[in-house]
Amino acid sequence: MEIERIFSNNRKWIAEKLSADCEYFKKLSVGQNPEYLYIGCSDSRVTAEELMGVQPGDVFVHRNIANMVPNTDLSSMSVINYAVSHLKVKHVIVCGHYYCNGVKAAMQSADLGILNPWLRNIRDVYRIHKTELDSIIDEEEKYKRLVELNVQEQCINIIKTPDAQKAYKLRGVKVHGWVFDVRSGKLIDLKIDFNKILENIMEIYRII
Repeated sequence: MEIERIFSNNRKWIAEKLSADCEYFKKLSVGQNPEYLYIGCSDSRVTAEELMGVQPGDVFVHRNIANMVPNTDLSSMSVINYAVSHLKVKHVIVCGHYYCNGVKAAMQSADLGILNPWLRNIRDVYRIHKTELDSIIDEEEKYKRLVELNVQEQCINIIKTPDAQKAYKLRGVKVHGWVFDVRSGKLIDLKIDFNKILENIMEIYRII
């Protein structure tokens, strides 16, 4: 796609929005009050608003390689702080996707330069769940299960943060783990039982 085509598409989009509501952009400029924080992968095939069927202003979005939430990553921690403590979203979603190249790269023994420390977080997920993952014979199924477990661990990383703990105590903010199936288009709720997972270790991470 040539760059000029993007600007042409933008002009068409503006015209479509104004034809439906002449006040559309004036209303949009007033501010935002999203109910959802969506943390997803930077993969060009996976766009949060489109797969969720939401409009501008409905969801606050943060994307990076393999939908990670490392506690040392200032970017994701800042997004969580702003969305949870200032925008006061009601739901925090981590959404991974099957056939994620970031997760696949982490499963390989290869030096990937600057990506090494980032992908090491996924390798840590593999280490934590090694017994389960090594019991899966089919490589594709193992790969997909690691995608799911990575989502689970990133959700737990969110629950460990002071912002999430305060918001849960004060207004019951909820954390969700989802996976998007690129081959079918389906959005899957993993229905992770965080209380069960964290019942024996939450005392270690509780701040509030």
